Amino acid sequence: MDLWLAAEIDVRLLLVLVIFSMVGCSTLPRGASSPKTPSSALERPEDTRLGRKFLAASQQHHDESGYHVINSGIDGLVTRIQMIDAAERTIDMQYFIFRGDDTGLLIAEALERAADRGVRVRVLVDDGDTVAGDEKILALGRHPNIEVRIFNPFDYRGHNAFLRQIDFLLHKGRLDYRMHNKLMVVDNSVALVGGRNVGAQYFQVEPDSQFADDDAFAAGEIGPALSKTFDSYWNSQFSVPSTVLPLPKERSKEAAVSFKDGGVDVRARIASGSPFRELITDDGALHWAKATVVCDSPDKKNVATRKRRGRLMAPEVTQAMQGANRELLMVTPYFVPSDTEIALLEELRARNAKVRILSNSLESAPVLSAQSGYNKFRIRLLESGAQLYEVRALLSSTRGSGQSRAISRYGTYGLHAKLYVMDRQRFYIGSMNYDQRSWRINTEIGLIIESPEMAGEVARRFEAMVSPDAAYRVYLHDDSKGRPELHWTTEIDHQKVEFTHEPNRGFWQRTKVEVLGLLPIEREL
Repeated sequence: MDLWLAAEIDVRLLLVLVIFSMVGCSTLPRGASSPKTPSSALERPEDTRLGRKFLAASQQHHDESGYHVINSGIDGLVTRIQMIDAAERTIDMQYFIFRGDDTGLLIAEALERAADRGVRVRVLVDDGDTVAGDEKILALGRHPNIEVRIFNPFDYRGHNAFLRQIDFLLHKGRLDYRMHNKLMVVDNSVALVGGRNVGAQYFQVEPDSQFADDDAFAAGEIGPALSKTFDSYWNSQFSVPSTVLPLPKERSKEAAVSFKDGGVDVRARIASGSPFRELITDDGALHWAKATVVCDSPDKKNVATRKRRGRLMAPEVTQAMQGANRELLMVTPYFVPSDTEIALLEELRARNAKVRILSNSLESAPVLSAQSGYNKFRIRLLESGAQLYEVRALLSSTRGSGQSRAISRYGTYGLHAKLYVMDRQRFYIGSMNYDQRSWRINTEIGLIIESPEMAGEVARRFEAMVSPDAAYRVYLHDDSKGRPELHWTTEIDHQKVEFTHEPNRGFWQRTKVEVLGLLPIEREL
C-alpha cells in the first residue's frame, strides 16, 4: 500500500485491514478442517410412531406422500414446536436465518426438551445474516444431544457491522456464497420445507415487520429424500461445528412470549395440539401426491463451473415452468432475472400462456437493493403482456395474507413467499426467489408437487393476495410524448385509487432505490 494512500485511511480501518490481510483469502471457512463426525438420518424411521404411520400410508397411496401448505405465520411457528415435541429419535433443522428472538427461543426450548428425553438434534444455520442475539441458538450445541454447525462462517464472530463488512470485503469470494435453504425433518418421516426462516417476522407476530410466507408439511416417502439433502449439507466441507468457534458464555434460558400486539396466545396454541394433531390424524388434512425434491448441491459454485459433480435445481425449476401451456402464476418477493429468465417468461407469453406475477411494492420492500433491480424489468414485463401486482404494506383485506387483522393494522406487511403454479396442475414451493442470487449464487431447496387440488388452493391464495384491496395492479400508460410509464391502481375503503407515482414510504426510500439502480449490482441481487 502506498504511504500517501495509508495516510488517507482511518487508523482503525487500516488496523482492521492489516489484521484481516493476515487471515488470507481462503476458499474454505476457518474451522473447516477441524475434526467432525459424519452422521446421517435415522436409518429405520418405521421404528417411530410417525414413521410407521406415514410410511405405511405412502404405500397405501401408491408411494405418494402427504402434503399440506401452511400459509399462516403463527401456524408455522406452532407446527414447528409441536413437531419437535412429537419427535422420538431425531430432529434435523436447516435454516438461512434462525433468530435468537422470542420465537427462536421458544423453538430452542422445545429442542432442549427433546434432547433431554434422548432425541438427537442437528441444527445447521447459515452465517450470512446473523444479528446480535442469534448466538443464543448456536449455544444449544452445549447440550450433549444437540449439535450445531454453521455454514460458511465469517472469521469475525462479533456483531460490529463495520468489522463484519471488512471481513466480507476481504473474503468476498467465499463469504458471498450462502446457504439459503429452509428445511426441518422429524424422525426422517415428517418435514417442513418452504420459504419461511425462523424469526418473529416470518411467523408474522412482529409489529415492526411481517412477511407472508409458506411451509409445505410433507409426510411419508418424501421424508428420506429430504433427509438425504440435509445430510449432504451437514457433512459438507462448508459446515463447521459451532464448538470450534468462539461463542458467548451466557445466554437467556427463558423465552417470555406474549405476542399481545398480534392478539395471539402462542403457548395456548401450542398446548392445543392444533394444527399438527389434525395433520397426523385427519385423513382429509393431507393431499396425497407425487413430488420431486429439487435442491442445489452444497458446493453449488463448483458444480455450476463443472469443477465438481453435483446437482443444480434451477434447470429443474426452469423445465417445470416451461411446461406451462395456459398459465404461470408467480409469487416472489425479489424479482431480478437475468436475460435467460426474462426470456423464459416472454416465451410463455409468445405461446399465449398467461403470466401473472406478484412481488413487493416499494412501500413493502424489505431490501431496497433488490427493489432497484426489479424496477428495471417492469415495463418490459408489461409490454410482453404479463400481468404485474405488488403487495401493499397496509392491507384492507387480510384474505390470503397469513396473518390477523390485529397485526396487519401496523402497515408493515411484506412478501417473502416463493411459489410458482403451472396450469393449476402442479406448483413449486421452496426457498428460491426469481432473482440471480437464488439462481446462481445461493444454495436453495424446494418441492415440485404434482397435485391439481393443491395447485388450485395456491392459485386461490394468489387471487386473494392480488385482489384490489390487498395489492397494487401495475399497468402501462402513455405519457404526453407517447412513451410508456407506470401507473398503479388499488382499492382503499372500497374506492378505486390510482397512482401516477410509485407508492412509497417517502422521499428517502424512493431516492435510495433510484441511486441503487445506477449501480451495476444485478448479479448480486
